Amino acid sequence: MSQAHPPVSTGLDPFDQSHRKMAGSLPLFDPLAGTVVAEPPCQDEGCWAGGPSALFDDRDSTFYLSYRIRTQLRDHGRAGRGGETVVATSPDGVRFEKVWSASKDAFEALSIEKSCLAVTSDGRFRLYVSYSSRHDYRWHIDMLEAGHPRDFDPARRITVLSPDATGTEGVKDPVIYQVGGLWHMYVNAAPKPPGADFAKFDRMHREGNAFVSGEIASTTALATSVDGLRWTWHGDVIVPGESWDRYMTRISALVYTPPVFTAIYDGRPNSGANYTDSPSLAISTDLRNFHKVDWGHGRIRSPHGRGTLRYVECLRVGSTLHYYYEMARTDFAHELRTVQVRLAE
Repeated sequence: MSQAHPPVSTGLDPFDQSHRKMAGSLPLFDPLAGTVVAEPPCQDEGCWAGGPSALFDDRDSTFYLSYRIRTQLRDHGRAGRGGETVVATSPDGVRFEKVWSASKDAFEALSIEKSCLAVTSDGRFRLYVSYSSRHDYRWHIDMLEAGHPRDFDPARRITVLSPDATGTEGVKDPVIYQVGGLWHMYVNAAPKPPGADFAKFDRMHREGNAFVSGEIASTTALATSVDGLRWTWHGDVIVPGESWDRYMTRISALVYTPPVFTAIYDGRPNSGANYTDSPSLAISTDLRNFHKVDWGHGRIRSPHGRGTLRYVECLRVGSTLHYYYEMARTDFAHELRTVQVRLAE
């Protein structure tokens, strides 16, 4: 693990700069200033540690971090890929110790991708896990619940979103935010193509990942719930554009930046750039209608590998923003890093 860097201070309150007639701006970060949190399992392209989701529990002043571990794809998607989902804890948000993990076999999955941590109103922990099922080769989201993450049991999981329930060809990479008691789950969704072209459906699912098949452009979609168990599907909220994000718009974090919410989302221009993602921003006042703050390209890139920097998570604790992100290395593997940005007091 690399040495921790001190938080970078913005010097001003980015959410209220009325003297400049500015408000609600989310300060970003220098990816090279980050500290490595988790290493990939191998040193080559396709080896990843990332897909983070973070929480802070003020009951015991502990940071909780979920991430997935992936190896190279083999045997047309039937081997390798996302093999492990992990939960780790930390006293400072930088140095983490693994407290729980589960393999893709525990979910009868071809692959596991980003999971999302959540806490209920009565203090119980939940983990929403996205995985590609061995049974239908499509992406689903299941939920595990326990008094502490170390007690998560995949054998007791329940499915909360599925392709059939949402009218899609797959749902993955959940991001959850509770507002006023209403649960909002944002997911990367694979739309169902029009017509009954069975050859197209075969191409979408033959390797268990419609999202990289080149047959569809994936979106960010929304479901809501009063209990985090039974969900109402609302459909797309961030859709692909015409250039750098024309093939994918996948949310990775939602941050309250008064007076708006800011979504961090990954864009991808085409299927030739699969996994070579970079993030941008979109803002919303109602959590349903998002407006892209589009510079015509991703905001941050890695200087290494293929430039990939993705799955950016942002957790505000007090006056500090804790960023967690998956970043390409010189060997083309992806490592999980964190960096802190301190807001003005």
